[in-house]
Amino acid sequence: MASHLDFPLDGSAFNIVKKCGPALSDVLESKFGCVATIEGVDFERGLTFQQRRPTIVPVKRFAATLRSGVTVSVWKADLTNFQVDAVVNAANTDLEHCGGLAAALSHAGGPQIRKESNDYIKRNGPLKTGDAIISDAWSLPCKKIIHAVGPQLKRNPPRHLVQQAEPQLKRAIRSILARVRDHRLKTVAIPAISSGLFNFPLPLCAEIIVSTVKDYCNYASSGDYLPEEIMLVNNDDPSVQEMERACRHILVSQTPMTYSQATAAKTLRHDVQIGNVRLTLKRGRIEEQQTDVIVNTASSDRDLSVGQISNALLSKAGSGMQHEIYGSYQKGNIITTKGYHLQCKEVYHTFCTGKGQVLFNSVLECLWNAAASQHKSIAFPAIGTGALSFSKSEAAQIMSNAVADFACKWKAPTMMEVHFVILHSDNDTFKAFEEQMKTLQKTVSHPGFTQAPEHRDEFHESKPPTPQIGLSGSDETTREAERWLSGFLKSSGSVTIRNNFILHFGKQEYLQLSRLAQNNIFFEESFKKGQAEITVNGSHEDVVVAGFQVEAMLCNIQREFVKEEEQDMLLMSTKNVSFERKTMKVDDVSHTFSDRVSEFKKDRLHMTKLEKVENPALETLFNLKKKQLQCHTSRRMFQRIPAQFCGMVSHIGFRTEYAPPADPEYGEGIYFAGTMKNALKVWKDQNEEYLYFVEAEVLTGNSTPGKPGLILPPAVGKDPLIMYDSVSGGSDVSVIFSSYQALPRYIITCKVV
Repeated sequence: MASHLDFPLDGSAFNIVKKCGPALSDVLESKFGCVATIEGVDFERGLTFQQRRPTIVPVKRFAATLRSGVTVSVWKADLTNFQVDAVVNAANTDLEHCGGLAAALSHAGGPQIRKESNDYIKRNGPLKTGDAIISDAWSLPCKKIIHAVGPQLKRNPPRHLVQQAEPQLKRAIRSILARVRDHRLKTVAIPAISSGLFNFPLPLCAEIIVSTVKDYCNYASSGDYLPEEIMLVNNDDPSVQEMERACRHILVSQTPMTYSQATAAKTLRHDVQIGNVRLTLKRGRIEEQQTDVIVNTASSDRDLSVGQISNALLSKAGSGMQHEIYGSYQKGNIITTKGYHLQCKEVYHTFCTGKGQVLFNSVLECLWNAAASQHKSIAFPAIGTGALSFSKSEAAQIMSNAVADFACKWKAPTMMEVHFVILHSDNDTFKAFEEQMKTLQKTVSHPGFTQAPEHRDEFHESKPPTPQIGLSGSDETTREAERWLSGFLKSSGSVTIRNNFILHFGKQEYLQLSRLAQNNIFFEESFKKGQAEITVNGSHEDVVVAGFQVEAMLCNIQREFVKEEEQDMLLMSTKNVSFERKTMKVDDVSHTFSDRVSEFKKDRLHMTKLEKVENPALETLFNLKKKQLQCHTSRRMFQRIPAQFCGMVSHIGFRTEYAPPADPEYGEGIYFAGTMKNALKVWKDQNEEYLYFVEAEVLTGNSTPGKPGLILPPAVGKDPLIMYDSVSGGSDVSVIFSSYQALPRYIITCKVV
């Protein structure tokens, strides 16, 4: 179930977070799948401020492939912390980096950026408008910075000056792409150059950037180097929305847009975006929608043939949905069923009364349920305008306010698409919702809109937020993130980080450690009994800041590790590397799982969550391994795993780095236990409130007793190429040395009782 916790920041915690807020947010997302929103902290000056400043998790909003093979994508992200070969800086002619994006990149990248820029100007003189040069990125996560000079206009420029500046902006984009070509960069991130401090009209800026990129790539000579992906990246919603609109218009419809059309386009849309939620008003039939979830408004007796919307869904879904709803448990205002013959994954059947608050809560509950189930889209009909006798404007206002309330409180890295679907023939209802969309667009675009609205006619400007970190995720992830964060911030002079991905540190990571060590910080790295760890010593605040930076480095390494392993899997399997974790109802598990539940109880564990892992690529590789080993049977075994690796094991399977045992006495491979009780002995650290276990099918095959130091199974006889399939530690511990000898089936979350 979705959960939200607020973690207050005061004293040293405030000082720590202002120094490393973005890195901390990345760590919380990677380790716990928990979205962190930091409020009331200014990372540049350490002051509290009036408006909400959420940290930005990179989100891709659009992608299209040009006929040249180049991918063009639109992102909402922070360019100071964006993983790409080159980031484009919107520079001035003297490379002064004194405001806006230029100042942010210069601050994040370190003083070397300003020094290198000053040295260039001393040697070569000022740049011209339309020029672009390339420099090192220093402390930024990219390889290079491309400094591009776009046209600079006065505030509210007249149309003739804008038209005169258009060729200069086109030249700047072509200069950027020329630098990409010269240095053979694979990816580049381009912001909306000139649209901010330089006052170039944003709609036209987006049109020019997208059309110039398209023309450059599509009309390049056959021998010219082109990048793999051009990313249009901005951290503010207006710029992201305009870039997405321009891409959809130019790259999809291929129809040019005039300046006046581009300027007016925003007012003609029937959609509004709040955070990572996009609300769209459309005409159509609710039963024909292809969203993850379709919402139905049902009668209290659960008869789906009653009511126009309910009957339309029943007619297309089939009688199976009617049978399921009769036997289903109602939770709050909702009963969830499968979609059957509808083109959705689930149907949420709501049971509203003629009260506005009930309708508001029902819409809100549907949205939170969809978020908790990791659905990305949901479609609503106009609830309440029929038998419940709401006026069309009342229903539109209540439903829109509920979506806005959800959007302001839900902080997740992916987009949620919310559709209001009105019948083609129902013009009055469509007009009522259209008017409400206009009101909502004005409200969201107002500078005072910073907080979640309550269920009332207007959104109100709120007090400045107190310094805090908002944690959003499941009950387990928010509690674990809060517990870990509290322990980390209270560390006194020493922090120890245990993670075997420390063994993957390379030149870049050790360079970062050396920079951190300049602040009177001391690092001790060790590897004992198969466990890698780094201990950070020094003064309290500096130690915690450095500890968070090390954790962020590990998160980056783990992401790169997954990418590399995914590529290897693609070479070996014909199936796409995709996976799904399906949450099952703990109170209604099948009979085949009842024996596990009894095992948990014996070991004083209460199962709080059960997820079924489905990964066709891993299953294919597992079956290939089964044939190779000529092993026709597998054992059901368990591995206890840290929370942060649950996603990785579902994605790329088991690896030695995830769960090293307390004592690798049988070898340096991947350990499994036959029972939960023995799993708790193999992995002894039980300080966490929640424990995570992976149930797997394991191919033990021809096994022999293990011993310390083995990196491969021993030879069966004299031929060193004929080896055992696995080693054992008694009757209940098995160790494998090939990751594809085990297939994850379930992820089980337990709480110690």
